[in-house]
Amino acid sequence: MRLWKAVGIVFLIYFLFLTLYVTIELTKPINISEDTEVYIPKGASFSYIAKIFKEKGIIRNETVFIIIGRIYGIERKARAGYYLFKKEMTVLDVIKKLLEGKITEYTVTIIEGDSLYEIANKLGSINSDFKNQLFTLAYDRDFLNSLKIEAPSLEGYLFPDTYNIPKGLELEEIVKLMVKRFWEVYDSKLIEKTKKIGWTINEVVTLASIIEKEAKLDEEKPLISAVYHNRLKIGMPLQADPTAIYGIKRYKDGVTKKDLKNKSPYNTYLVKGLPPGPIASPGLKSILAALSPAKVSYLYFVSRGDGSHEFSVDYKKHVSVINQLKGNKLD
Repeated sequence: MRLWKAVGIVFLIYFLFLTLYVTIELTKPINISEDTEVYIPKGASFSYIAKIFKEKGIIRNETVFIIIGRIYGIERKARAGYYLFKKEMTVLDVIKKLLEGKITEYTVTIIEGDSLYEIANKLGSINSDFKNQLFTLAYDRDFLNSLKIEAPSLEGYLFPDTYNIPKGLELEEIVKLMVKRFWEVYDSKLIEKTKKIGWTINEVVTLASIIEKEAKLDEEKPLISAVYHNRLKIGMPLQADPTAIYGIKRYKDGVTKKDLKNKSPYNTYLVKGLPPGPIASPGLKSILAALSPAKVSYLYFVSRGDGSHEFSVDYKKHVSVINQLKGNKLD
């Protein structure tokens, strides 16, 4: 009995000593003189991570770090990627960072109406090579097929959202994230609705992209959609200004009468029907508007200059509205 009691006391002393030792180690500052970035490869074992950290000077003792890591369960939770460690951090801070998977990430926000041009510029802020690479990738037929995109390019399928992109992620993987988001939004219900109206997904996304560029107000999107649906039904050209300059200049720079004569398969002033593909990335509201246009007979609309539009059923009324709006501008 005395022997077991003695063993228990020794074990308790050992446990208390180990706890104290681990606590001291955890609160020690890490062994670097300046902020240091460390890359943890995908699938790296925790012992390999400890080796990297030792080489980079983040930790002093690999064995102790591995023991602490196993106690905290980091072995199963360490996320691959780039980690930034600041010189004032402690070993406990390192442990917490690994547990929380706080890798270095870039935030990229794609807004409704962004074209490949705007998206390429945004991705170029992460990696300057991405800007040109995106245009090469955008027209890669095999890549498009792998993403189930039946369209001329990636245009319209990089869904508007805010993306946290891990540093070091390849462009293909970034694009896959954005397209994955598109298919999350364009779900089975929308696909069924697309089949019901007898359109293809690309036709819906194409019209939605035009609506996105034309509409400033969400409540007008179904009305603008109706105008284009009505024109398509009677074989009238869509005559959508944004299509006339697609791939030539930015819509924000304005559209001139000369632009309307641009010879392009996307110019709906010269080509009847929908363009071959989208001209920008539409949001969900524009997609829904393309699928469910308002039940109105409008064939024309003109901007009032405040973001809203005046809608007309016939051309005579349309011209009258234009003249009235011009007169108001002169007042």
